[in-house]
Amino acid sequence: MIVRTLFTAALAVALPASAALAQDMTLNLGFVGGPQAPEAIAMGQLADEVKEKTDGRIEIRLQGGGALGGDREVIEGLQLGTVDMTVSSTSIVANFVPELKIFDIPFLFRDFDHAEAVLEGPTGEAILEEMPGKGLVGLAFGGMGFRELTNSVKPVKTVEDVKGLKIRTQQNEMHIKVWDALGVLPTPMAIPEVYTALQQGVVDGQENPIGAIVNNRFGEVQKYVSLTDHAFTPLVVLISPMVWDQLSGEDKAIVEEAAVHAMERNRAEVEKAIASGLDTLREQGMTVIADVDKDSFQESLGPVFDAFAEEFGADRIAEIRSAE
Repeated sequence: MIVRTLFTAALAVALPASAALAQDMTLNLGFVGGPQAPEAIAMGQLADEVKEKTDGRIEIRLQGGGALGGDREVIEGLQLGTVDMTVSSTSIVANFVPELKIFDIPFLFRDFDHAEAVLEGPTGEAILEEMPGKGLVGLAFGGMGFRELTNSVKPVKTVEDVKGLKIRTQQNEMHIKVWDALGVLPTPMAIPEVYTALQQGVVDGQENPIGAIVNNRFGEVQKYVSLTDHAFTPLVVLISPMVWDQLSGEDKAIVEEAAVHAMERNRAEVEKAIASGLDTLREQGMTVIADVDKDSFQESLGPVFDAFAEEFGADRIAEIRSAE
């Protein structure tokens, strides 16, 4: 994953000379994934690379598992300067950077390569350039993979099977609209709360990439996983503008390059998680449903697709869908 737009001459000249002095600092990187999550492993690599290339001047301390709060709280902390860095789903960051909402359109991407082509291309670069105006600095895009549906009520093979299920969704307006249109009772909830909600029957199910389902131990409290591939979840590495402005040009380049390398590592870990994750879920007693009628889901979303075309532009959506 290579998306590099932020250590440009325009940003460099915007910084006062005093801000460009190399200095020692410890940065807290908060995120919600557990220690074995692909993004956690990737952030560990980022921290190691930054420490090595700055001769220990910059240390990044990982605060995973929601230690600093859910995604929204951590992102708000970046804007306020109380949290230094994070890696987060763009579905959550879209609450702060509306330009990211387009990635929440269901069945938008064909595969991981297609998603990377869009995120690395003009669309991704333009969105990163918008972020400083929203109180955030984006360093690199990556991906968690395609989202799948789990529940403990019944096997889901067609869109008719999901009607009436109470499903935990991300705290994202577009996701809520999509599931509502499918006849689901969407229940937005921060990820640290989901395991207990599933265990206690507060919700019937949830939807996440395989790696996240495994690493959050949802297989312990769910019976069925349906391979719906209904949405791809991009990730973005973010840093607080207050921290960014303190870095020298050289250190900015180091941190950004490390973020790019981390997202490359993240994809490798995601692919490992997908390869082994379904076996893990089966071992935990889950039934894996591979023969999902995805067309039935897409057909039911016709009015929603029309609304998205009006909001984002049919030509722009078509351009993303056809990207190589």
